[in-house]
Amino acid sequence: MRRSDREITDTSSICAILDKCDIMRIALCADNKPYLVPMNYAYEATGEDVYIYFHCATEGKKLDVIAQNSAVCFEVDCSYKTLKAERACSWSAEYESVIGEGEITIVDDAAQKTRALDFLMSKHGFVGTPQYSLKDLDAMRVLMIRVSSMTGKRKISEGTGL
Repeated sequence: MRRSDREITDTSSICAILDKCDIMRIALCADNKPYLVPMNYAYEATGEDVYIYFHCATEGKKLDVIAQNSAVCFEVDCSYKTLKAERACSWSAEYESVIGEGEITIVDDAAQKTRALDFLMSKHGFVGTPQYSLKDLDAMRVLMIRVSSMTGKRKISEGTGL
């Protein structure tokens, strides 16, 4: 990373950014063509191991691309604020972001699928213990990224305390 003064490498600080952000963009590639899609997500961190979960329909382009190539790159960003200045080229921004890569797979095990959905429901505001019927579980795919590497980046202006 060019600006090492903004780099975040410890997992707990990166996870704090993942907690703040709502949408993750996942980048896939098949037939030498990139495919980028925004997704709701949740994650699970166990020590240094991080797993990111999504849900989607049972068919579609995303699943077709994953079937060809399970390599994935992902990105989240939040806390964005434009920092204006008198000179156009002096403008800047505050932000927090995470970029990483890994392998994306389809979760088939019902118990693991339910666990992933519980993380998703909790992250996006569900209170309590969600219940899923077999019909619900069969009507969707749950995807999981096993993160192989990720790094965060942050720029905060003095006095804003992001």
